[in-house]
Amino acid sequence: MSEGQIRVGIGGWTFPPWRGTFYPNKWPQSKELDYASRALTVIEINSTFYSRQSPKSWEKWAATAPDGFQFAIKGSRFCVTRPKLADAGEGIDTFFAQEMTALGPKLGPIMWQLAPRRKFDRDDIARFIDLLPLKYDGQKLRHAIEPRDESYRDERFVELCRARNVAIVFDDSEKFPAIDTDSADFTYARLQRMSEDVATGYEADALDTIADRARQQQDAGRDVYLLLINGAKVRAPMAALALQERLALSPRK
Repeated sequence: MSEGQIRVGIGGWTFPPWRGTFYPNKWPQSKELDYASRALTVIEINSTFYSRQSPKSWEKWAATAPDGFQFAIKGSRFCVTRPKLADAGEGIDTFFAQEMTALGPKLGPIMWQLAPRRKFDRDDIARFIDLLPLKYDGQKLRHAIEPRDESYRDERFVELCRARNVAIVFDDSEKFPAIDTDSADFTYARLQRMSEDVATGYEADALDTIADRARQQQDAGRDVYLLLINGAKVRAPMAALALQERLALSPRK
C-alpha cells in the first residue's frame, strides 16, 4: 500500500486581516495567491459556491500556484440548496462547464456543503451522489460531502459514499456534527474551532492530536486534506503553518 499525501491550507487567500500577519507588510495584493500557494499546500476556493469563475481565472490560478499545490473547490449553491438534491443534474453540468479542469493536477476535491436544515433522505442523497461525475474532460474527479445535520450519522449514508469513493467531511465545529469515518481513498477535514486568543488558532495539544490523526490516515494510504476554516479566521494561516511544521511539510518555492 502506498503512503498517502497530506495537504494543509486555508479558505481563500484574500482577507484583509492577513495583511501584515500572514502576508508580509506591503506585500502586493495582486501576489497574495503567489505567496499563499507557496507557504501552504491547499486552498479551498469559496467563491465557486456563489458564482461561476471565468476561464481566464482558472488559467491564472493554475499558472500562479506551484507544482504539487492543489485547489479544493466548493460546489455551487445552485446544486445543493434546491428542495431536492436529486434535481441538481442541470446545475452540476453547468458547474463543471466553467472549465475548472484548466487547473490540471492542481484540481483537488470538489466539496459539496449541505444546508444545516437539510435532513438525511436516503433516496435523495443517493440520487445526488449518482449525479456527481467521476471524470470531466478526461480528468479524474474527487468529491466530498459536508453534511451539517446529525441525521447523517447513519450507516446508510456512509455506505452510499463508500460505494462511490465520496469523502464525508469531518467538521471540527461547535455547530455541526463531527462525523469521523473513512468512506473514500482520501479524507477532508474542515477545522473550525480556532480561537483568536491563541496565536496558532488551536492550542498545541489540539494541533498534535490533529497531526497524529492525519499521519494515521496517511499511513493507511489515504490522501489527507486539512482546511483551517472560519472560527477565528485571522488565525487560520498560522494554524495551518503550525500543522505543517508538525507534519514536516515543506513550503514550495
